[in-house]
Amino acid sequence: MALSGEIRFLDTTLRDGEQTPGVSLSADDKLHIAQLLDELGVDVIEAGSAITSDGERESIRAIASAGLRAEICSFARASRKDIDAALDCDVDSLHLVVPVSDLHIERKLRSDRESVLRKAVDATEYAKAHGLIVELSGEDASRADLDYLESIYRATIEAGADRLCFCDTVGVLLPERTAEIFQRLSSLGRPVSIHCHDDFGMATANTVAALRNGAAQAHVTINGIGERAGNTSLEEVVMCLENLYGIRTGIKCNLLYQISRVVSKKTGIPVAPNKAIVGENAFTHEAGIHVHGLIADTSTYEPMRPEQVGRKRRIVLGKMSGRAAVELALREFGITVNEEQLNEIVSRVKELGDKGKRVSDADLQSIADTVLARELKPRVLLEELTVVSGNRVTPTASVKLILDGRETLEAGAGVGPVDAAVNAVRRAISGVTDIRLEEYHVDAITGGTNALVEVWVTMAIGDRSITARGAGADIIMASVEAVLEGINRLMLLEDR
Repeated sequence: MALSGEIRFLDTTLRDGEQTPGVSLSADDKLHIAQLLDELGVDVIEAGSAITSDGERESIRAIASAGLRAEICSFARASRKDIDAALDCDVDSLHLVVPVSDLHIERKLRSDRESVLRKAVDATEYAKAHGLIVELSGEDASRADLDYLESIYRATIEAGADRLCFCDTVGVLLPERTAEIFQRLSSLGRPVSIHCHDDFGMATANTVAALRNGAAQAHVTINGIGERAGNTSLEEVVMCLENLYGIRTGIKCNLLYQISRVVSKKTGIPVAPNKAIVGENAFTHEAGIHVHGLIADTSTYEPMRPEQVGRKRRIVLGKMSGRAAVELALREFGITVNEEQLNEIVSRVKELGDKGKRVSDADLQSIADTVLARELKPRVLLEELTVVSGNRVTPTASVKLILDGRETLEAGAGVGPVDAAVNAVRRAISGVTDIRLEEYHVDAITGGTNALVEVWVTMAIGDRSITARGAGADIIMASVEAVLEGINRLMLLEDR
């Protein structure tokens, strides 16, 4: 069965993470994400719900006036007040949502089928009369009477609806049932969208099933964020279509990881390490048998190239690592060893792994330096660190570094003491090298307020990055140590 000829993507990430609890994006953040979505190639961007607040309308107006290629849409209920708010934001289209299951009609609205149908028609006619593109969406459609749903669709088509949408609001669809439904709905004469939630982990499968059976548009979110268990993940659907079905989606896949990181940072919702496509472990390998296969042919353990989604392959070292993994990692850092030296390095890596420790890039380089009897002369040394923080003061830090033998004094501010200290270090070295902090992670090794913490950072310069760590009872010092270790190792690699 062929996929529909033209597949469009409507991204609802900006509706505060499709109403993800606790997420409230600023107008600037929303505009930034919208610009990235437009560059990515998304066809329709749901910029928010205009009726929500003055701040929401401000951000929607900013996106609508940004000159983006994508169609800019506002979510709205079947209410003239909602539609007027959307019109005030100068959007192109309306995602007009009406409850269609008896459960929602009777329990939530305390209404009846006929009243809901009349409201849907009235709202559609009103929106069309004011020049909006209308996508009529049936909320909780997967638990609705299909005959009644179809009657609403047909009535709103007569009222001028341009597109229709089937919402699996609580994620109860199955791919087989999805196929049956969309084979039926595709005869309505209007493009039909699929909007899935992931309560049972079926959102991507159901979305692809809908596209295979007549759906013309998929509603998606970056990283699959959304209410409860989330919505259909844009990156999963795109890569499934591109790689498993050979369908060109028009999405610039090499930007997927970049926008994933931006959305994660701005929403404050971390991406699970084992998340498909954009999770940290998606292209990470440790087991010796896997790395041995990768050296022979990367497709042995990678169904797609990491570069396809803007990523790089990572070899993680630990007790499961074999000679091939260690040798490949050493090669990445330009370190050449003989057979005896390699055996010794592998032994030391496994020893760390047996102690339950992750082996960072800096750890590996340090082990190699020891085995090769090479003396690392750090270019950056910490002489002094002072941090001021409190409930009535902006966190600030001052550092005194010895940089290439010269004393450097610099200060920085941040949202917290760690951020201030790291910013001070970065400012101190900015005139020498442009090293950036890409990732920061902290774990408590022991319990209590005096817990030992382990800080992991990913530092990068250009397209080269390494991981480094610091540990101690003082989280600020552990963070600065990790950052300086990463800086020194990167500067050494650049020198080599």
